[in-house]
Amino acid sequence: MQRRIDPQNGSGQSPMIVPEKIVYELADRQQAIAAGGLGALVQTARRLDLRQAINNSITLLKLHRPYDEADHVLNIALNLLAGGGCLEHLEDRRCDEAYLNALGAERIPDPTTAGDFCRRFQEMDILRLMNGFNQVRERVWKEQPDAFFDCAIIEADGTQVQTSAEKKQGIGINYKGEWGYHPLVVTLANTREPLFIVNRSGNRPSHENAAFFFDLAVERCRKAGFRKVVLRGDTDFALTENFDRWSEQNVEFVFGIDAMPKLVGIAKTLAETEWKTLHRRKHKPPSRRATRPRCKEQIVEQNGYLNKKLVSEQIAEFDYQPGKCGRSYRIIALKKEVHQKRGQLRLFDHEKPVYFFYITNATKADKSARQVVLDANARCNQENNIAQLKQCALSAPLDNLLSNWAYMVIASLAWSLKAWAALSIQPAGNGESRAEQTRQKAALLAMDFTTFRDRVLMVPAQIIRSGRQIVYRLLSYRPTLDYLLLIVRNVHRPLRC
Repeated sequence: MQRRIDPQNGSGQSPMIVPEKIVYELADRQQAIAAGGLGALVQTARRLDLRQAINNSITLLKLHRPYDEADHVLNIALNLLAGGGCLEHLEDRRCDEAYLNALGAERIPDPTTAGDFCRRFQEMDILRLMNGFNQVRERVWKEQPDAFFDCAIIEADGTQVQTSAEKKQGIGINYKGEWGYHPLVVTLANTREPLFIVNRSGNRPSHENAAFFFDLAVERCRKAGFRKVVLRGDTDFALTENFDRWSEQNVEFVFGIDAMPKLVGIAKTLAETEWKTLHRRKHKPPSRRATRPRCKEQIVEQNGYLNKKLVSEQIAEFDYQPGKCGRSYRIIALKKEVHQKRGQLRLFDHEKPVYFFYITNATKADKSARQVVLDANARCNQENNIAQLKQCALSAPLDNLLSNWAYMVIASLAWSLKAWAALSIQPAGNGESRAEQTRQKAALLAMDFTTFRDRVLMVPAQIIRSGRQIVYRLLSYRPTLDYLLLIVRNVHRPLRC
């Protein structure tokens, strides 16, 4: 394949896309699926005994005729991994004989049955299911090297799941005028796994119930063996009534805090010698390629729009005791100098420094002021995690708040399976081979959901049922298939914990 795409080996043909006559025919006995990588994730679920964990967590059905609870949960998650985007796509899966054979299933639930299953959930059932998923998560974590347990970074944020439907119970309207639900998402930043998803009405504040689920996440990470736990969030999650309790439990936190008049007043009284320039990152070496012009900025100048440009950033710190706390904490003040222009004219009268504040219980010995700011800003990856969860889990296909909450939690299993498959990789060998496997493991963990599905899972495979095994015979090769083959080699190992 590399020789074929090498420009040096070209035939000189032009144009390139000149197909011959195309004829369609149905295969007699051969069966194939588009998502040939699905078998690796099915094997991952089997290796982690996910089926048993689900059935032990929830009991919603009196009789298993023919499906049990795990059948319903896995059915929804695998549909998303196989290329489906909503419940209705289950109809395509259940009518595909090759897909059923690939899962070793006689049949799977249709969309209506899957929706009815989600409507059976009560709030405690959803919490138990998330607890079951987290128990499986611990099994995966225990296989990781010792350095993995140095620090667990737990992040939380809210997001709006919009819907234009008028008959969904529990929806609300937010300050932007958007109708829908407002779920809370608590993730482990180290692996991008969703620890908890909590559905709420669309008009609820971001921090509602956040402290409770922060505590559950801390307890889970401590039980798994993490030696240090750090909580991060934006200004909505600076829940000062919990700061003393978290500090007594040796839980570190870094939160943004609102630029209240009192904090701004303190920052303005600081001496100039206390402000230090904030260096964000080392500058990259100059590129050999010419820098392209800033077209957007040219248009802003030509049309005389207000143009705000960041000139410098400075940081300072001081101690501050919030009203609901019994002790003081470090406040890191970030002062940004912003120049304002219209066209070529600079507006001196409107230029004032902009202040941002961060609060933490980390000592100066543990974290410098610069590191606190960088850690708080690193939380921006949480926005990427939420954006990816919206590709698979954060949607509202059902008719009420609880059933949609259940669907979100079940569908998030698709994202978790992707993370578990990556974490199952144990780099082996020596030298370059081990280093390459470590790099591929990190790349899989950082990979977006749609990229993972399209590059790793969506490879055509012939399905052959032979004896006591199901054979996925891959029908094509591309370089990203190496990720899949690496996962396959590792998920067939017995679980060490």
